[in-house]
Amino acid sequence: MAEIKNKFIAVEGVIGVGKTTLAKLLAEKFEAQLILEIVEDNPFLSEFYDDIAGKAFQTQMFFLLSRYRQMKKYFQIDAFQTNIISDYMFMKDSIFADLTLNDAELAMYKALFTILNDKLVQPDLIIYLHADLERIIDRIHYRNRSFEHNIQPEYLSDLTIAYEKYISTHKGCPIIRVDTNNINFTKSSKQFDKLLFDIKKVLQD
Repeated sequence: MAEIKNKFIAVEGVIGVGKTTLAKLLAEKFEAQLILEIVEDNPFLSEFYDDIAGKAFQTQMFFLLSRYRQMKKYFQIDAFQTNIISDYMFMKDSIFADLTLNDAELAMYKALFTILNDKLVQPDLIIYLHADLERIIDRIHYRNRSFEHNIQPEYLSDLTIAYEKYISTHKGCPIIRVDTNNINFTKSSKQFDKLLFDIKKVLQD
């Protein structure tokens, strides 16, 4: 069921909103190359949520370079001759950086981010998932990742606000917003089919 060709779709949203689950489903449906963010490999992440100010720069720089290498690798291999579905957009990196880095760190970070971002293919479509804070916290607790045990609700709330601000002003490509509070795409074919229809309509127009 490809029906779209040579498109890059990024699934985005805050931690625990369901990005990876949806990206896997979409990759299967659209016969696409799947790019999944490698979160667990970040050696600074386990300490980040205990000491955001002290570990933010190391954590963010690791993610920036890791995401860049991953994106470059996949787009070079495929030469963009297939659909690509990712559970993140490279631009998300700047959302986290703006939230956690001090002024000096942010200036250094943004100089590098701009250089790297200019070298990457940008998405044809962003699917932005959002949910209430309580629902996100429940999902984080349910999946029980050790490095997420100390995430504070205040951080998730600030992150949600930052995402909403970015998405509301993003002009680079179309965005489909999906409220996932009462949606489980793995269990509801009707909801998933509706999303597939919306995706194809946007990309084929």
